[in-house]
Amino acid sequence: MKTKSAVAFLFVFVLGIAAGAFARKGFDNTIYRGKDKQEAGKSLLELARKQAGKGSWERIAVGRVYYLGGMKAEGQAIFDEVLSKKAEPSDWWRVGRVYREAGEWSRAREAFEKSLEKNKEDDRGLAELGAYYLLEGDREKAEELFDRANALNADELWNTSAIAGAYLGVKPQE
Repeated sequence: MKTKSAVAFLFVFVLGIAAGAFARKGFDNTIYRGKDKQEAGKSLLELARKQAGKGSWERIAVGRVYYLGGMKAEGQAIFDEVLSKKAEPSDWWRVGRVYREAGEWSRAREAFEKSLEKNKEDDRGLAELGAYYLLEGDREKAEELFDRANALNADELWNTSAIAGAYLGVKPQE
């Protein structure tokens, strides 16, 4: 009797593995192959939204592509959803970078400052935001932020690099 049970169990086990292997096709490239760019992009973004799950950084990354890809309302909806919950300072920072990349300095500045309100000791954030202020032509505010960043961490290569770059017209590395 034990042999029959073991054989039955093994049969069901192998059958389950086989069914799982055949059920999973892998990545379905028909969501983009042969489609126009807009349709392919939208299909891939639908998949990316599922893949992002509940991760805030992941959802912001998907929202970025929507926003910068000409579907601002969809991207903004994702940002609003992420930021309406217990948003981390880094969530605000990432959304600020998207706005900056889109050429929306006012919105970017608000998001960056919201991040820094939640994390006042972010020397790298202060240096990066200062660089953006300088690149936008506000040297006084930029240098105030540079001073604050250096007071927190005077020996930080990334801060010094971002600050130097801003004086030379180079945006900070993201």
